Amino acid sequence: MAHQAVKMAFLAGRNPVREAITAGRPIRRLLIAQGASGTSELVRTARDAGLRVDFVPRAKIDAKVPGIVHQGVVAEIGEFQYGDWRNGLALALEKGEVPLFLAIDGVTDPHNLGSLIRSAEAAGAHAVIVPKRRSAPVTPVVEKAAAGATAHLLVAQVTNLERTLGELKKEGVWIVALDPDAKETVFDHALLAEPVALVVGAEGPGVSRLVKERADARLMIPMMGRTSSLNAGMAGAIALFEAVRKRFS
Repeated sequence: MAHQAVKMAFLAGRNPVREAITAGRPIRRLLIAQGASGTSELVRTARDAGLRVDFVPRAKIDAKVPGIVHQGVVAEIGEFQYGDWRNGLALALEKGEVPLFLAIDGVTDPHNLGSLIRSAEAAGAHAVIVPKRRSAPVTPVVEKAAAGATAHLLVAQVTNLERTLGELKKEGVWIVALDPDAKETVFDHALLAEPVALVVGAEGPGVSRLVKERADARLMIPMMGRTSSLNAGMAGAIALFEAVRKRFS
């Protein structure tokens, strides 16, 4: 039986590429723009890992990742591989940590998704859950915005987010949805110190009605100034690190 060809993608930027190498992610080769500054350490790291490094005209890299700030560095890799959220739960139990998940509902902007993944990894989350529909997939733009966090954090793509949240509840994980119309704030609810999946929706539509109904609590971030709302990346980061603070208090 013939093997299915692996679709190739391109990971751009010094830090995302460095993190991918460190994490042992399969990389076919590195492309370095001729004359690019600040790449010598990365080239040594790649060669120490046994990776092929090609120096090419910058225009060739520009053509492979149009519109992305690549800093003269691109890794040729296989398409992003999603994981199973259950492995995130197993990881938390293995490490003796209180499970922390971030679920993303309707965030279609790749920069917001990348920012959320970066914050989740920094906060020590055990997995990020994204639906196949109504959500940006993990693309090179997302990986660049995540600054290498995708190399260290499990990202699960699920067919039905509501159903997955129900399965998490059966595993003893509370579901907390961010909702600007909620009565309680993220700062005074004890559930964030428990096994929890935080659900973040897109700016404007927010978390979907069915997911809100599935949630054990709906919490808001109080706005003290004239700005009416935060983008998904900022709101998610605040909620994640409030969960971290509660676990240390």
